[in-house]
Amino acid sequence: MLGLSNKAAVLHGIGDLRIEDRPVPVPGPRQVLVQVASVGICGSDVHYYEHGRIGDFIVHSPMVLGHEASGVVVGRGDLAERHELGQRVALEPGVPCGSCRECRTGHYNLCRDVVFFATPPVDGALARYVTIHEDYAFSLPDQVTDDAGALCEPLSVGLWACRKAEIRVGSRIAVAGAGPIGAAVTLVALASGATEVIVSDPVPARRARLAEIGATQVVDTSSSSLEEEATDADVFIDCSGSPAAILDGIRCVRPAGAAVLVGMCPSSEVPFPIASIQNREIRLTGTFRYANTYPEAIALIASGAINLERLVDARFSLESSEEALTAARRDPSVLKPLVRVASS
Repeated sequence: MLGLSNKAAVLHGIGDLRIEDRPVPVPGPRQVLVQVASVGICGSDVHYYEHGRIGDFIVHSPMVLGHEASGVVVGRGDLAERHELGQRVALEPGVPCGSCRECRTGHYNLCRDVVFFATPPVDGALARYVTIHEDYAFSLPDQVTDDAGALCEPLSVGLWACRKAEIRVGSRIAVAGAGPIGAAVTLVALASGATEVIVSDPVPARRARLAEIGATQVVDTSSSSLEEEATDADVFIDCSGSPAAILDGIRCVRPAGAAVLVGMCPSSEVPFPIASIQNREIRLTGTFRYANTYPEAIALIASGAINLERLVDARFSLESSEEALTAARRDPSVLKPLVRVASS
């Protein structure tokens, strides 16, 4: 669009991030043009920056990073009528095909043809302007800030994990991993009525942050274990991707409890305590992103049941995106860096 500048944080290769001017995207049918306000930095962004790939997803050509985003609708394509211009929105970053078996049965998070921000070769949201299908832009009420709107994405990961775990009032929850997703799981579990949330992590600064946001107990994995500290937990949720943490967590679950795997393991195969799972009839499931979680995430934030502002402890301009990507490595106490694109 004439007269608009679309600066973006573009990854050209490992450790090679450049701030560039790109054309402002033109919204297609049923798409909206969004002026980006805030973008959370995810571990996947850091992984692409540091390694140039995640599994089979490899950065072969320049790619805009970022998929946790909020913004303002400033343009509409043909047939787009869900949002008025000026409406603040949170962006669900994956747009599925809508016609495959998974989509048609309500499992659109498993769509094989999903177009997901900042997943090669799709550009992400660390830019001044992006386009997205109007159904995946969710209106934000006044009481939800731009920063919290961007963090609806990691909150949705936590929501989906807790749904899979079937957390109830009075549940006792064990969580491995005190990063942003472990924090999101903790907040959702507490909002769902869990009376105990026991979080394990080897990093002291991360354990301290989780204690601050409400974990009832934190476990130093260098000296103890969830099996020892969270015996007979109703639910174990892994947010670490560590094979050792997964095995430890499964062993702490009570008979007829549940184990939910959220963290991505470095290896595609992990040994499991089959006898423990069978003899205690433990429900074991994985998760992949989320489906139909954004309305609930926004409602939880708007009601005050969850305060995502507590997770953000470092904010950067778009021009300082590289500092945002390296913030947690420089300071392990940094839980969630965030880029304020609108003020850049």
